[in-house]
This record gives sequence, structure tokens and C-alpha cells, in this order.
Amino acid sequence: MQSTPIELQIQTLPDAPGVYQYYDKEGKILYVGKAKNLKKRVSSYFTKNHDYGKTKVLVKKISEIKHIVVETETDALLLENNLIKKHQPRYNVLLKDDKSYPWICIKNERFPRVFSTRRVIKDGSEYFGPYTSMKTIKTLLDLIKGLYHIRTCKYDLSEQKINAGKYKVCLEYHLGNCKGPCEGLETEQYYHSNIDAIKEILKGNFKDSLSNFKKQMQSYAENMQFEDAQKIKEKLEVLLNYQAKSTVVNPKISNVDVFSIVSDESYGYINFLQLSYGSIIRSHTLELKKKLDETDEELLELGIIEIRHRFHSKSKELYVPFHVDLGEELKITIPKLGDKKHILDLSRRNAMYYRMEQLKQVKIVDPDRHVKRIMAQMKSDLRLSSEPRHIECFDNSNIQGTNPVAACVVFKNGKPSKKDYRHFNIKTVEGPDDFASMEEVVYRRYKRLVEEDQPLPQLVVIDGGKGQLSSAVKSLELLNLKDKIAIIGIAKRLEEIFYPNDSIPLYLDKKSETLKIIQQLRNEAHRFGIEHHRNKRSKSALNSELQDIDSIGEQTIVELMKVFKSVKRIKEASKEDLSAIVGHSRASKIKEYYSKA
Repeated sequence: MQSTPIELQIQTLPDAPGVYQYYDKEGKILYVGKAKNLKKRVSSYFTKNHDYGKTKVLVKKISEIKHIVVETETDALLLENNLIKKHQPRYNVLLKDDKSYPWICIKNERFPRVFSTRRVIKDGSEYFGPYTSMKTIKTLLDLIKGLYHIRTCKYDLSEQKINAGKYKVCLEYHLGNCKGPCEGLETEQYYHSNIDAIKEILKGNFKDSLSNFKKQMQSYAENMQFEDAQKIKEKLEVLLNYQAKSTVVNPKISNVDVFSIVSDESYGYINFLQLSYGSIIRSHTLELKKKLDETDEELLELGIIEIRHRFHSKSKELYVPFHVDLGEELKITIPKLGDKKHILDLSRRNAMYYRMEQLKQVKIVDPDRHVKRIMAQMKSDLRLSSEPRHIECFDNSNIQGTNPVAACVVFKNGKPSKKDYRHFNIKTVEGPDDFASMEEVVYRRYKRLVEEDQPLPQLVVIDGGKGQLSSAVKSLELLNLKDKIAIIGIAKRLEEIFYPNDSIPLYLDKKSETLKIIQQLRNEAHRFGIEHHRNKRSKSALNSELQDIDSIGEQTIVELMKVFKSVKRIKEASKEDLSAIVGHSRASKIKEYYSKA
């Protein structure tokens, strides 16, 4: 399979935060990096002149670019850390060691300690984080220590040892930082109530703690202890800016595969996120071409089997958007809320970005495939019997019944075909009657196409609601074309799609390509009609007086306007000047007309 050119891969990257990965032509990973804006960051590698030799060599070796989209720059940093430690790319240095980001641990013991750690041990302890800054952790631990009396010693405070009097209170007790549970001076129930409050802080629920903190700050201020009050205030500000947890890594979610799917009429795009001990270590999107109009369920089942086999996944639990039948050995979870749903949404977002990239590349490299996809989508969305390769749209234009005109614009293969646009001057309708005007122009248009044996459109779009649509259908019935041409109307206010003999409109997704093309047709017909209407009104206003003069025709008016520029100057011109342009006879009639006025 021929690889996509690097320039095209860069061109279709999203403007979003994430992690990018460079691969050489053998498929070996060269480099992992993070970016606030993937497109700008990756582009910079190929547009800058690099002074550092290794960077030049790296850029020359890059054959493929992959990326994972995340929500924030912090998420990108955490994900970059996981991927570098997993793959050990040759050109990454800073994170090749085994350094991990720190967590806050509430130990699983009788009187739990609260401390920072870089190791997550599955022993029932609770972990919060990870954090990208030790300063944030220190501030939080200082805050907790200031608000709650939590022990710092590593003693095994079992009931038997405390009752046996094995331990004595330490300096922390005498400093007022600990209540002395080691001597039984604090009950387990009271201690755990403090732990519950600490958990709320670490989850981001600061209401009670902030209230206590503000009271403490106010107390310091009332006692003139302004330095202490300022320190509390600084910690308070840091706490308010603190983010309780990362959306990329959650320690409660371990050894899970996450799958999501985005599809259109031709292809399904299945994204796979692999989580190991709470960290995303792999992201991959598989593109599957539909053969027999397969459902999303069928495609997802096929994609999961293929991806798990390809990456040798041993995970026993899967997060998916809907039920899939993969046997009884795997636990299937369909998240509805919380962190699990958040990770599933992240997977879907990556699938959507991948699809957008592919569509952009196809549009550039293979326009025919792009057109086929759009046409198939429109056929399905609008419930048509054939692809609408040739579409025509009609719009009326008049102001208070003056100079009524209509426009017909033509789209072929989803693109404007301006050479086929047509203007119509309304001939048989008196006054502002949109319904009768629409009936006239549709009849004239297709009567002519039939007489000249010209190809008919697969779809006609009427700019208007049920009334205009009914009028257009009458014309097609008179020409025996109703069963040969599909026809719909689009109402402006709610973008409702109306069908003949159906009072219930169709509502398309506001972001769908089908609706965008119909809107483009409608707007183009409106623009083209208004342009013709303005020209006609302008010409009518300028020439109406001259046309009332006997023997003065359109060509004579044009010649006079070229020289005199306005009706006023023609009126004021001498007979000799007029005769030089239009002859003695016509000049006499012009002067005679204005002398009577």
C-alpha cells in the first residue's frame, strides 16, 4: 500500500491539543511529542531550518505521522509520558527514564496516611491525580495538614498494638498536628470523618474546606497576623486553580480496551484506546469499507476482533457505545456517565478527527471518491431512488410585485454549474403571486428541456414551503414528469425539508453535508435571482421615460445613455446634440415629448 505524502498528512491534521508520533518507512516509532496545536507544531518541523543535526536527520526519516487528540495541554503531557515510556523512541530523551508523575495516596489502613507517591500499588489504597506539578501536591498536603490532624508516622496502628501500649505520642502530637491515635487518644470514627473530608477536597469539592480556610484567614487578619493570613490566601488561590484529576489517566480504570465508531454511507472508522493501569498507552483508528451496507454494530464487532488480534490485547473488559456480541469471556460495559463515559467520548472524538482527515485527503487526492460519497449520503438522507448528480433549484424575486423574476441554478456532482444557470422574467402573472410565478417558471423550464431532449435533473429543490412546492408539482404533473423527477421544498426559518403530499417535514442534522449542499443551492439561487432583479429594476428606472417616446427603442436609448449618462442630461440637451447621435427625426420627437411634459 502506497503511503500518503507527508505534506498531505500535515495538511489534514486537526487544530487541537494532543500527542503526535513520527514513524519511519519500516513502521518503527522515531519520536513522540506533545502539542497545544497539533497542526502548527508538526508543521514547524518541516518549515523551520533546524540547526541541530539530529533534528535534521529525524525530519528526513519521517514517513508517517500519527496523532491522538486530547482535551487540554496537561492531558497531552501525561499521555506523552505514557507513550514515551512504553515505546522508548530513539529521538526522545527527557522521558526515557522510569520517572512517573506523582499521585496523592490515601493508604488502605486503619488510620490512613495521606502522602505523595510516584508508584500506584493495587492494594486497596485510593490514588488521586496524577499531578504535573509537585508544587500543587505540596500545597494540597500543606492545606490538608493545616485543616485536619492526620498522622505522618508509619506505625501499624492495629487495635491490639494500641491497647498493648506499644506506641507513645511523638513531637507532632505536642505541636498540635496530630491527635495521638497511636495511644488511643482519637477514635477511628472521628479520624475517618476527616479522611472523608480530605477525599472531597481531592475530588474537587472544596465547599466545606474553603469555608474553613476562609474562617482561618479571617481569624489571622482579626488578630493582626497578616503574614499568616497572606500565606493562607496564597494557598487558597492555588487551590481554586487546582484541577482535581486528569481526564486522560484514571487509576480506577485498569486494563480496559475502549472502542468507538463513526460511520458514513461508505466507510466505518473504529477508534481503539488501550488503557493499562489507568493510562492510555495506544490509540489506533481502523477504516473499514462497507460492502453490503453493514450496520455500525456489525462493523464494530468486526473491527474489535481485528484490532485486538493485531495488537495482541489481553484485556478482559471493553468500553463500547452500544452492545456487541463478542462471547461470554469478555465483559462489555456501555458507559453512561462519569470517567468511563468521558474516556469513551474521547475515543469517539479521535475517530471523528480521523474521518475528517481522511475526507480532506480524499477531496484533494481522489475527487471522484469524494463526490461518490457525498452523492450516496444525499441519496440516503433525502430518501431518493437515485443519486442526485444533477440538481436544480428555483427561487422567485420581486419587491411589492414590481419586476417579478425567477432564477434557476444548477449543481452537478455537488458543485455549481454556472453555465447552466437561467433567469426568468415572469410573463403570465399579475402582481406579487409567488405560487403562480413558481408554477410558470417550473413549467417553462422543463417544457423546454423536454422539447430539446435535454437531460432532466434527478432532484429539484424549491426555495419555499408547502405552497411553492405544490405549485411546482402541478407543473411537473402537466408535463407528465412527476414520477421522473424527485422534488422537495426547503423552508427558510427552521430549514425544514418538505415532500409532495406529506405534511410532516424532514429535519436534517444541522452539520450534515446534505443540508449544507441544499443550503448552498438555495443561497445561490437567491443571490442569482436578486442580482437579475436589481439589474431589471435599475434598467427600468433609468429607461422608463425614454421608452414612452414614439420611435425610441432599446438600442437608441443605449446610444443616448452612452453619451449623456443620465435621462436628465438627455432632457436638457439641444436638438443639434441629439441629432448628432440619433438623427433629426428622433431628436425632434424627444424634444417634442419633453416640451409637453
